[in-house]
Amino acid sequence: MAGRLTLDFLKTESAAGLAPVGAAAVALILANSPLGPRYFAFLGRPIVLQLGGFAHTASVESWVRDGLMTAFFLVIGLEIKFEVLRGELSSPRRLATPILAAVGGMAVPALIYLACNLGSGGRPPGWPIPVATDVAFALAALTVVSPRLPPSLRLFLLTLAIADDFGAVALIGILFTAKIHWAAAAGAGAMLAALASLSRFRRAPLLLYAVGFAVVWGFCLKSGINTSLAGVACALTVPIGARRPGGESLLMGFMEAIHPWVAWGVLPLFAFTAAGFSIAGLAIRDVFSPVTLGIVLALVIGKPVGVFGVSVLAAVLKVGRRPAGATWLELLGVAAMTGIGFSMSLFLGTLALGGDGAVREAQIRLGVISASLISVAIGAALLAVAAARRLAAGEEI
Repeated sequence: MAGRLTLDFLKTESAAGLAPVGAAAVALILANSPLGPRYFAFLGRPIVLQLGGFAHTASVESWVRDGLMTAFFLVIGLEIKFEVLRGELSSPRRLATPILAAVGGMAVPALIYLACNLGSGGRPPGWPIPVATDVAFALAALTVVSPRLPPSLRLFLLTLAIADDFGAVALIGILFTAKIHWAAAAGAGAMLAALASLSRFRRAPLLLYAVGFAVVWGFCLKSGINTSLAGVACALTVPIGARRPGGESLLMGFMEAIHPWVAWGVLPLFAFTAAGFSIAGLAIRDVFSPVTLGIVLALVIGKPVGVFGVSVLAAVLKVGRRPAGATWLELLGVAAMTGIGFSMSLFLGTLALGGDGAVREAQIRLGVISASLISVAIGAALLAVAAARRLAAGEEI
């Protein structure tokens, strides 16, 4: 059962891996073409959603990030829950490695960024920018450059990225949340409790859960809490042993129903709205500013050093294990891929340094996107060498 769910998930992810990459490429081309103004106007176009007493107005870009991407985090939460309880991550030692690696992958980049920004012209408050991995782009890139990696490595990346996204959300809550609407937060908590209580009914319909998920999302949106938490929290309420009326696992039913829409629709649309960036007006000094260099070095060097170093340390101290069937070189290649920051790093940059003006925003985007592309190149090279070694040893890949 565990193998079936993991393989089905990764099969869809591999088949759809080119979709978000292609959408990101189209966005970059449009943003730097004569159609650039229309592209950015589309991203900023306001959309109003009103359902009864619920009303919310936001841009197209915000709706994709705070609305549609919640479905992505719901799928990831379902996958992680299943693997922790029944699959690859049911072993505490295997679960410990990606969690500890995530901590290292947050601490080392933050320290590198601070080291680059403590002098003249630096902006130390931007240290949260490189702490998180963009799981959507990282997994898509990994699927494209090395589609035959052991499934355990993709699961390692998924778990690690979710862990440091949780860390990033915690930082947002501690450092950047000026005000939380506690009544809305309490509403989200009450609905989550109600969803959890449905586990007593072994054949609860999917529609009941879907309505509950939508209500939790709406409360989180109004409370000021990042909506990615709504997706993961809702996933945790789905009982792993419950069955649908036809006898199918409720958790697997959700996975099979939602995942194709996420892989072929949500992720490409997210890539299209998040990757567009105009290079017009950038000067050489922006390329070598402490903010830009700090972000690049933190993501390209700090992320893999923190992730891989802690993973090795966990194995040496016997508190964790290397992912099953993977070599250390393959793990290093995946660690390099964690330097793909994209949306979460851009979001954290807006919160940390958004008041510094357009030039600073350009430096942040330049640093994040450059570092992400470099991380893909380094990770692809390392994984290509690892694949060549497997072939030389006569192993199938």
